[in-house]
Amino acid sequence: MDVTRPSMARVFDYLLGGREHFASDRRAAEAVLERFPRAGELAKDTRDLLRRAVEHLAGSVGIRQFIDLGSGLPSTGSAHEVAHRIDPTARVLYVDRDPMVLTHARTLGTDEATTAALSADVRDTAAVFDHPLTRGFIDFDRPFAVLASGILHHMKDPAAAAAAGTIVDRLTPGSYLLVGHFVDDGASGGPRIEAAIKNMGLGTYRYRTWEELRRFFDGLELVEPGLVYGNAWRPDERTATDSPSHTLYAAGLGRKPG
Repeated sequence: MDVTRPSMARVFDYLLGGREHFASDRRAAEAVLERFPRAGELAKDTRDLLRRAVEHLAGSVGIRQFIDLGSGLPSTGSAHEVAHRIDPTARVLYVDRDPMVLTHARTLGTDEATTAALSADVRDTAAVFDHPLTRGFIDFDRPFAVLASGILHHMKDPAAAAAAGTIVDRLTPGSYLLVGHFVDDGASGGPRIEAAIKNMGLGTYRYRTWEELRRFFDGLELVEPGLVYGNAWRPDERTATDSPSHTLYAAGLGRKPG
């Protein structure tokens, strides 16, 4: 692990107020904040979306298996914490290519039967689903949920479409796909932010239009309220519906029919 180079997972942890980051990550995060002061608020908005989605899936729907793609560091408010508040036996598999994610997940103090981590590049989604750890941890004969609340906008167009298509193909009937993604509605300044982050060496960062985002749900039934701004997706008393980052982020939950 080269700690002299920033990692998006660790930068995100810094923006969330976490402690799992190095000097290179802090410098990158501060550079992001200098150009985009709302980045910290947006990071918290995306984590709050994850909370609401897992609460809905585990609480209202009864899903007990989750695959969190591009999960980042499993810090406060992560999927396993939310799911286990509803059912301690729920299974959560974290997938990320940052080796610190795997290391950190092993120190969570949770039951290995309910929380696991896979170090993999989620652009190769087929390999993720076929990995022995995944096959042994997730029962694909039962419904499960794939959480992609902050990963597809880090992929270029062919890779993002291929990943979403593979996920939809692998979902068993009654399973779900959550997508959270930065949206360019013509007024958010998405392309400018996209270019700035790319120039900082934090990898691919892709804003997409509403129509491009809807294609990720081809073959699925969108759950109410459909594809909307992230903070408008089933908000509750903890959701910052007046967040200045409100129009930068979209979210939707699709269900595999059958």
